[in-house]
Parts: sequence; C-alpha cells; structure tokens
Amino acid sequence: MAQRFYDTQTAQIRDFVPLREGEASVYYCGATVQGMPHVGHVRSAIVFDILIRWLEATGLKVTSVRNVTDIDDKILDRSVASQAEDFAASALYPADEQWWALAYRFEKAFDSAYLSLGVRRPTYEPRATGHITEMFALIERLIERGHAYPATDGSGDVYFDVRSWERYGELTRQRVEDMQDAPDADPRGKRDPRDFALWKGAKQGEPTTASWDSPWGRGRPGWHLECSAMSTKYLGAEFDIHGGGLDLRFPHHENELAQSTAAGDPFARFWLHNGLVTYEGEKMSKSVGNTISPEQMLGMARPKAVRYFLGQAHYRSQLDYRPGALDEAAAAVERVESFVARARAAHAEPETPTETPTGPLADAAPAAFRAAMEDDLAVPQALAVLHETVRAGNSALAAGDAETVRARLSEVTAMTRILGLDDVPEPNTAGTGPETTALDALVRSQLEARAQARAEKDWASADRIRDALAAAGIEVSDGSDGATWSLRG
Repeated sequence: MAQRFYDTQTAQIRDFVPLREGEASVYYCGATVQGMPHVGHVRSAIVFDILIRWLEATGLKVTSVRNVTDIDDKILDRSVASQAEDFAASALYPADEQWWALAYRFEKAFDSAYLSLGVRRPTYEPRATGHITEMFALIERLIERGHAYPATDGSGDVYFDVRSWERYGELTRQRVEDMQDAPDADPRGKRDPRDFALWKGAKQGEPTTASWDSPWGRGRPGWHLECSAMSTKYLGAEFDIHGGGLDLRFPHHENELAQSTAAGDPFARFWLHNGLVTYEGEKMSKSVGNTISPEQMLGMARPKAVRYFLGQAHYRSQLDYRPGALDEAAAAVERVESFVARARAAHAEPETPTETPTGPLADAAPAAFRAAMEDDLAVPQALAVLHETVRAGNSALAAGDAETVRARLSEVTAMTRILGLDDVPEPNTAGTGPETTALDALVRSQLEARAQARAEKDWASADRIRDALAAAGIEVSDGSDGATWSLRG
C-alpha cells in the first residue's frame, strides 16, 4: 500500500508522494507561550512526533519545524497587568514581569512537558520575534500584488484584503459572506470587517520593547503572518505537510493559506489536523471545572502511560479523557514491557533494529503494522498489531520456542520505537510524582545540550556539563541510543 493521508484542504485521503525524493518536510504549529501547556497542546505534539518518526522509519530524511509564538496580545496584556500596583501576584504569574521574560518562562514549561513525554525536538524551532525581516518581505509582496493595504487612519496597521483573493475560504470551504469578522481590536482602517491584520501598529500602553520599526510604522506582526514567514524560510515556498490542532483550521490556517498563496507561494501540499481532547464527552473548560493538565496526568501515571494514552486514538478523532483512562493505558504499557523483559531474560536480545538487511526500521515491523500506519497513520490499528504480537510472543515463551520469541521481540521493539514509547524518560528514583518528572526533564535538557556540544566537537563544554551533573550526584552513561542518567547510590 502507498502512504496515504487525509488532506483537510481537499477533504480526501490522498497518496503521499514527497516533493523531493527521499525527503519529507513538515511544519506544525507550536505554542503561543502565554501560559502553561494544556493537554491539547501535548496531544498535538505527540501526534506529529509519531508522524515524523514514522516517515523517518520508512527511510525518509525529515526536516521538521515547530514554531514558538513569543509575542501576542495576551502575552502583552499579562505582562502589563503584572506591573500594576494592585496586581494579585501568584506563583504562576509573578509581579512586574516583562513580556519577553514571561514568554521565555512558559516556553521552557512547554519544553519540559514535551521532553517528559518523549516528544523529540524538531529540526528547527523558530521564534516569531526572530523573523521580523522575513515578515516585512512577505507583507511587501502582498501589497505589490494588490492583496494587502496599509490602513489610512494612521494606526500603522496593514491588512490582508480577503475579497481580493478569490480562493479565500478554500481550506474550510466557506464563503466570505458567511465568515465571522476578524477579531482585531481597532478595525477603523479596514475595508472589510473580515480583513485580518498582517502588521499591528503600536498602541498606547504597550511596552516599547514589543514593537519594531517598519515601512508602515512601529508595530508588531499579526499572528497568522508569523507561520507563513517561518515555514517558508525553513522549508521553502512549497513543502509537504502543514499540521496543527483542529481548532486552528479557521481562522489561523485559512489565513496562512490565503496570504501565502496570494503572495505566489505554492505552500503546503497536505494539511493534517488532529482532533481535540474532551473530558467525559464534554469540552474542557476551567469555568466548568472539567480540565486536566499534562502536569496532573504525570502525577497520576508514568510518563510512558501518559504518552500511550494521548497517542492511542486516530489523530483525526476526538480523544476523550475519563477517570481510569490512564490506568488502562498503564496496563497496556506494562503488558508490552512484561513480554520484552521476559523475552530478553529468556533469550539473547536481538540487535537494536535501526535497519534491516532489506531496508529501514519500518521493515522490521509486521506487515499489518506497516499497512495501518500507511493508511492515514491509523495508530489504533497499529497498536492492535503491537498487542497481537506481544500475545504471540508470550505463547512462544510458554512453548519454549526461542526462535519465535526472538522474532516477536524484534518486531515489538521496532513498533515501540516507531511509536516513540522507547524514548519516554522514566523516573530514575523510587518516586513517581511531579518532582521526579521535573528532575528528569531538567537532566535530559542538559544531556541534549551535551549531545549538541559533542556533535559540534566542543569537548570542553560537553565535559563541563557532565562534571556539573556528576557534582550533583547524577551519573551519565553513554550508549548506542544516546546518554542515560541515574542517581548515585
């Protein structure tokens, strides 16, 4: 079977043929770092982590990009509010915090959540504030083509003219007449209420550090503009896959597609959107009190069980959390781990299946697993194959069939690696609470920095990191799959 994905734009499952032979390019929307990550953010990251791992397992060289939106209205609003005399400070929102400090602090919280659940870093993770020049160039192209205009009210705003682009609405199959107005704070300079901001003129009361000089006046970028500028900078005017949560289809992705294609870029060949997370069938809401955070999940179950739960549904489906769901995920993970441990104890462990004699890692997995993943990344069916293989391996163990045990163990190992379950950091102490998870995330971030230093042959920096960890009682061991750590007894 050829690789197939459901393309939101065409509303069809289509054969996936990469733009460049042997390579794949993936952009998926990351965080707007205005607060702590919620479970929807983490589910989306796991979905695209599995996608990227699978593409790599088939032999493709994948270039992945996940952006960080480190400036927007809410970030500025929270920073300004924190500097008021009557601000009620808290551990989450301290007093007198600059907008860039707030954004960086929450960016690190997202990094910790991703690392805790085995989500690998993308090839590039650009910040919006680092790409203002590219945004200027895109706005100028749109103005030259007649698809954008500076406001005439002196605000410094620049808007995309939705009626100038006949294809506007093609991603979500809507007519302009039926669309809601763009939610810009000051719409006085708009030609049409549905026009959206490409550049936002600086406003009174906003920090002067949160704006840049531009041909249209001092200001900052609009949200939609950021992703178009960054995706094409790192992946080119045309790339394979653009992804994100279902809630981003409109207006964010609709506007991205419009401004990029109106500027003359072919842009994304496939649009993939993951479903949302609900609580016992209802939309999560803080006002209702039916929310659960990644941090809470990690306090209730092992990280591997949390990843299993968040990644087990089909990516396009709604994922419903209910009490007991993490226990079920933990039991499923333990069944796999139990077989692997027994098989390795009973028989010589097979070599780590990075490649098979006939091809890449995907070839080491059962044919049914490959067929499931090729069919629009059908993870539920792939997990069914994983557990069927575990059952077959347990039967072979009971029968003393060493050859079959080794074969099933190799297949199970290939599948768990593709699904990212083998990369989830497990607690290295007896504790299983949030303190252990936090320690593991911090140490792993240091190990990543050390790995980067080693890759750049900066041996002095690598040694300093190792020595610092050793001084804290943390022992680092290097292996074929990277570095691991443990606490000294």
